[in-house]
Amino acid sequence: MTTWIAGATIVNEGREFVGSVKIEGDKIAAVLEGDTVPGDGGQTIDGKGLLLLPGVIDTHVHFRDGGMSENPAGTFFTESRAARAGGVTSVIDMPNTKPQTTTLEALEQKEALAARDSAVNYGFMLGATNDNIDMLLSTDPHRYAAIKLFLGSSTGNMLVNDPAQLDRLFAEARKLIVAHCEEESVVQANMKNFKLEYQGTPKETAALHPQIRNTEACYLSTYHAIERAHRYGTRLHVAHLSTATELNLLSNFALKDKHITAEVTPNHLWFDDRDYAELGNLIKCNPAIKSNDDRLALWAALADGLIDTIATDHAPHPLEAKQRPYFDAPSGIPSVQHSLQMMLEGIFNPISVGDEELRHTWMPLIVEKMCHAPAELFGIEGRGYVRPGCYADLVLVRPGVEQTVTKASLLSRCGWSPLEGQTFHTRVERVFVNGQAEGGAQALKFSK
Repeated sequence: MTTWIAGATIVNEGREFVGSVKIEGDKIAAVLEGDTVPGDGGQTIDGKGLLLLPGVIDTHVHFRDGGMSENPAGTFFTESRAARAGGVTSVIDMPNTKPQTTTLEALEQKEALAARDSAVNYGFMLGATNDNIDMLLSTDPHRYAAIKLFLGSSTGNMLVNDPAQLDRLFAEARKLIVAHCEEESVVQANMKNFKLEYQGTPKETAALHPQIRNTEACYLSTYHAIERAHRYGTRLHVAHLSTATELNLLSNFALKDKHITAEVTPNHLWFDDRDYAELGNLIKCNPAIKSNDDRLALWAALADGLIDTIATDHAPHPLEAKQRPYFDAPSGIPSVQHSLQMMLEGIFNPISVGDEELRHTWMPLIVEKMCHAPAELFGIEGRGYVRPGCYADLVLVRPGVEQTVTKASLLSRCGWSPLEGQTFHTRVERVFVNGQAEGGAQALKFSK
């Protein structure tokens, strides 16, 4: 079947232009500039007044579903539908599930789960441990997205702290290494001190989080990871940067010329430490959300090319768990349903909506960081662009309309969001995954 999306404003590869896209099967067959559509039959969707973007590729999600949890905070069925509702058409899921994705058997189990339940395209990272480096180095690199390396403990502790194994992994890895960088010794020392002083008192609040998982912990770990990557020539991607200080370790070369790259989450761009007073544990995540100065520096680094990709680190937990006292509450924020709207809000809110220079600068940049760069960095074949021959993963967004986040609108299984009550000024109108308005999900293919 042929489908035309006609007269939309297409944002792709640094340009905005009015045009039409022809979909045949699961691929894009043609991209035409102008608002005239050839009359060759098929279905036509009126795109006038809508933005047409490549589907968002979220390369950092925790869907929580490994197939063995009795009551997971998320499942591939629920979280993938939350993703699709937000304009995300492809995801890469993290390995700290039950069972942990640190063996080929566990990888195969998750692949089968996603093939059955996912509403979006899917791929997986294999997790590194102190004991599975042989498996990681011998596995066909095209089978999975990347190696996830925890250099600081987080949910589902998979900390790798054996220097010999780290050296071997960095020296011999044939895949991109994606690192969670927090210096464990600093975090644990801070945790011990603050627990002795504040646990069980009124001062035990989430405002302690950026003091425990502080700038020093982030910088030291990122520094050592980057030093190792330089020493061995390793492809390294630093996940969820949270501090201005870490930016000093990065370069702003073109993505194709880098072997060390970095990611930021919408949460670290949206919230800062002033928000703990109202939201508390709801914005407790690792690494911690830090100061407004850090937040502004991260925004600037996106524009400067120091940060290469935007990914959510979507991490649902039951609300009752997040309502425990600070030291007992888990870290993680569900955010995959609203990441695109969060990134677009600075352009389309009433204060900014008339600033054409702002729009023409940031719209292509957001598409680059959320669509093009993830596809290039992870070698995701045939996705991330509005191009003939690419898979028809497409998102239609209506700007200039209000949409308020309510509990009833949330699709994540956990059923809550720190954004409840937030009014966005865009709406995700339609989403196509491999040319289909419903269903159509496929396993991602990796070229490197």
